[in-house]
Amino acid sequence: MTEIAPIAERLLASEPLLRGGAFLALLALLLVLQRIRPVRGDGRPAMRQMVNLAIGAIDTLVLRLVFPVLAVGVAGLAAASGIGLFNVVPVPWWLALPISMLLLDLVIYLQHRLLHRIDWLWALHRVHHSDLGFDVTLAVRFHPLEIVLSMAIKFAVIAALGAPPIAVLLFELMLSLGALFTHADVRLPPRVERVLRRVIVTPDMHRIHHSVRRRETDSNFGFNLSLWDRLFGTYVGAPNDAPETMPIGLERFRSPGEQGLVALLANPFRRGD
Repeated sequence: MTEIAPIAERLLASEPLLRGGAFLALLALLLVLQRIRPVRGDGRPAMRQMVNLAIGAIDTLVLRLVFPVLAVGVAGLAAASGIGLFNVVPVPWWLALPISMLLLDLVIYLQHRLLHRIDWLWALHRVHHSDLGFDVTLAVRFHPLEIVLSMAIKFAVIAALGAPPIAVLLFELMLSLGALFTHADVRLPPRVERVLRRVIVTPDMHRIHHSVRRRETDSNFGFNLSLWDRLFGTYVGAPNDAPETMPIGLERFRSPGEQGLVALLANPFRRGD
């Protein structure tokens, strides 16, 4: 992969600044666009947004405490140790990079389906689904235990693939920015939305996944590419109810007392669907 080594080295050296800066810049932009072109109005300032951002901050802290290195670091260690498919089998960078990103995206899709299928995993994931609104801050509302588990699975896949560090960096950047975009309460021009969702998951597509209707909740599992839902038969093109008024969240955990920070952190250990 010598052809891209200088570029890759510069990007990897500035990873924290690149990822953090891009994340904050897009978050700020979407917060503004939610006020200008909302679909539902869930992006108006509210306590739920502060709770979501607080959970996101806790997740970041937990990851730093639990793991000495994160995804890009694991890819670097695998490369240095000669571990993984692409570190054993000679593959040109221009092939290893897209294959790694594509397979990582598929793993995220499959993992998401398992989170809905297995009871104890759903207990963790329902913290994300229990939000009664749909806006960009929902992108960081995940229980810390789910984040740790997800990262561990990602580490295993990265090591098994021997994914190039630059591919992992680009995927992680795409994943974090894509999560913000897909959860944004932003009205896209209909023609633009239709074209985009042929390739990537759009807010209109992902909002269906947060419907209170379980049939719709168990659909549209993709995070980045819309390909997987179409390929595996989990794609739903439109919700049963109007997007502007469709009920969001779960049938359980709808009271204000169940939406606080402490209650959400304790939620997986409570009984409920």
